Amino acid sequence: MPADQLSLTFAALADPTRRAILGRLIDGEATVTELAAPHAMSLPAISRHLKVLEHAGLIARGREARWRPCRLETAALADADAWIEPYRRFFGAAVGRLDAQLRAENATAAHPRPEGDTAAVEENHRRLDDEGN
Repeated sequence: MPADQLSLTFAALADPTRRAILGRLIDGEATVTELAAPHAMSLPAISRHLKVLEHAGLIARGREARWRPCRLETAALADADAWIEPYRRFFGAAVGRLDAQLRAENATAAHPRPEGDTAAVEENHRRLDDEGN
């Protein structure tokens, strides 16, 4: 996915109304009127949101004269998800290390050591440093 297309995708997803529209389209096709119903805005305002989503490749609109349903297009979302994946792995590992640290601290709090005994804390820091490398 070209960087400019990725930017279009994330810019479109930045607006809560557009995210809500995408959420509705997960359930299937919908007309502009159906998509506008839960929002306190005019049909032209909803249409502008739909144009942004369409330009970003997140939705497509039918071309029949009287019936122009909107439907979700998944390719742009899949490309955005692929871009996010390395960050998801990074933060998942960081959360795992934090979880281990908190569990160690909770265990220490449940069984306090005599004051001045820093061996357990030093061991936790050494273990976390080893996991981080």
